[in-house]
Amino acid sequence: MENTALLIIDVQQGLFGPTPMPYNALTVVNNINILIAKARTKNIPIIFIQHEDAQELRYLSDNWQLYSLINASSNDYVVRKTTPDSFNHTELSKIMQKLNITHCVICGYATEFCIDTSTRQAAVLNYAVTLVNDAHTTHDKNHLDAAKIIQHHTISLSSMTSFSVPIIAKPTQDIEF
Repeated sequence: MENTALLIIDVQQGLFGPTPMPYNALTVVNNINILIAKARTKNIPIIFIQHEDAQELRYLSDNWQLYSLINASSNDYVVRKTTPDSFNHTELSKIMQKLNITHCVICGYATEFCIDTSTRQAAVLNYAVTLVNDAHTTHDKNHLDAAKIIQHHTISLSSMTSFSVPIIAKPTQDIEF
């Protein structure tokens, strides 16, 4: 798909490495690697977005690094962020404008925070969005288990029609670049 970028949000060692891992983490990582391989065969830009803070995810610390099972390349873009919004005070918009991106495929962690916020903000900025429904995850919460959080956000986001661009949800196997 022309003018598309693959956005991989917060799949970092400090979020995926400790026990307990996010819900269905290894399947999600495998699906993300499938997306990466598909994107590479079509020369689609791959943008890793990495969260940082002053405690657990300090910039360049071991926890800040991409999760060890992710198939990253030195040709991929890396964007640093400090809020759930991948566009807020980051280089993401500049990169996407430079690459003439109009559509983004979104996957990663955490469904109810960074995936949700970044998906909505992408739509606000007029980027069509495909949310990969089997390639985003989170941890269980006291009020709701991760599977229900993922299901709720996938359905809610892909049901929104108030943006001028679509937000659609598809499984990894249906993603074509």
